[in-house]
Amino acid sequence: MAITDHSQPQPRDTGRSRGANAGSPPPGGGPASAVVDKFFRITERGSTLSREFRGGIVTFFTMAYIVILNPLILGGFGPDAAPVDAAGGWLPAAQVGAMTGLTAGAMTILFGLVANLPFGLAAGLGINSFLAVSVIQDVTWPEAMGLVVINGVLIVIFGLTGIRTAIFRAIPKDLKAAITVGIGLFITFIGFVDSGFVTRTPGGPPVQLGDGGSIVSVPTMIFVVGLLIMGALVARGVQGGILIGIVVATALAAVVEAVFKIGPASDANPHGWHLNSPVLSGQIVAVPDLSLAGEFDLFGAFSRIGVLAATMLVFTLVFTNFFDAMGTMTGLAKNAGLAHKDGTFPRLKAAFVVEGLGAVAGGMGSSSSNTVYVDSAAGIGEGARTGLAAVVTGALFLVSMFFTPLTSVVPIEVAAAALVLVGTLMCTQIREINFKKFSTALPSFLTLVTMPLTYSIANGIGVGFIAWVVINTAAGRYKKIHPLMWVVAVGFLVYFARGPITVFLE
Repeated sequence: MAITDHSQPQPRDTGRSRGANAGSPPPGGGPASAVVDKFFRITERGSTLSREFRGGIVTFFTMAYIVILNPLILGGFGPDAAPVDAAGGWLPAAQVGAMTGLTAGAMTILFGLVANLPFGLAAGLGINSFLAVSVIQDVTWPEAMGLVVINGVLIVIFGLTGIRTAIFRAIPKDLKAAITVGIGLFITFIGFVDSGFVTRTPGGPPVQLGDGGSIVSVPTMIFVVGLLIMGALVARGVQGGILIGIVVATALAAVVEAVFKIGPASDANPHGWHLNSPVLSGQIVAVPDLSLAGEFDLFGAFSRIGVLAATMLVFTLVFTNFFDAMGTMTGLAKNAGLAHKDGTFPRLKAAFVVEGLGAVAGGMGSSSSNTVYVDSAAGIGEGARTGLAAVVTGALFLVSMFFTPLTSVVPIEVAAAALVLVGTLMCTQIREINFKKFSTALPSFLTLVTMPLTYSIANGIGVGFIAWVVINTAAGRYKKIHPLMWVVAVGFLVYFARGPITVFLE
């Protein structure tokens, strides 16, 4: 089964990614590095081995939080401190963490080798939250993971048959640019929220700066300092600026924690570190527990809640998975300078298929559907342009299973700073949107603002699709709308109305 295509990439010369030796093998590398260079097309894409390794490391550190966060969302340390399913079952946090690292590592390496793109894969936060909050109210965890596997199989079929590629090609270039900008705004907003720079308000406006309009927590100050350090290094063109910034900011955070004993955030300590503190504690090395591997029930949900209700859950999973990943890969490819003029990128079909396999693997391992992470933009910002960076990221995920305490040393506030910096770079694509034509401007604008404001890439794409079809039809441009845009727009209408539809079917 051939899932790769060998179309040649046409990288954009950013001045930073193409060195003086572009077009020739990396100097001083020897035969082994020459083979690696040829396999991953490193020089061809204007990169170097060192940039790929740095990019892979940076991507890992900006994604490493998932090894800690996913177990907190899906599992716990007992039935009283974990999402309990319809039969009273729950997932042990340690086992979820181990499978999260294993699946992310294996799928990211596979993606790097097959798709040759610098994207990292891990358990998708949207889907894992959906499973923990909604799905297990009606089914068991094994049954829920069975639905995730079915979702992945369908996505793989869409990738192999070319349906996913056809939909991708049908998206207008302005809308693709809007997706990239929207993702940039989205990951910036994620960074702001994760760092405490932006918080909810007790009443009034939905968000505010810090606490009561002021930056009052030390971790948030570390975020600001880290962002300024990374920004200054990147502005000066320092190679490895993002990675250096992560290391420096983490070291500063560790010193601050050692001196002031801030501790993790809680109701009693609202100004503590979000998610994890920058300290080493307890056992550093541990053997991962992989007991959850294979603990899924493929068709159990259909028996428990009925075919129609289970089908609607699968529909929701597929739409979220399908378009979240498509939008993320669009933005990342453009940010890396790997996208062609029509928005496609090298080994498009392979990328879609392997991403679908990530959903299958995540369901089989009870770590939730694995998908491409927008955090990969941090590694791309560091210079990563090939799958070698993904292989490095995946290898570090596998290692992280044994060194969870070390993984948790980098606080989320430092990783958030890297996301904001890269979000800035992605937003430069806004110049490719034709805002002079209102039939283009409104759908594009709705796409890019809906993503951060609804915390969903898929929602932004859906709103953009529907608006594009409606506005351009009203403007008399309906003949220029690709038929697949109509099909997907109708699908999104069903997706957005899935709540009432589900109630109607019950």
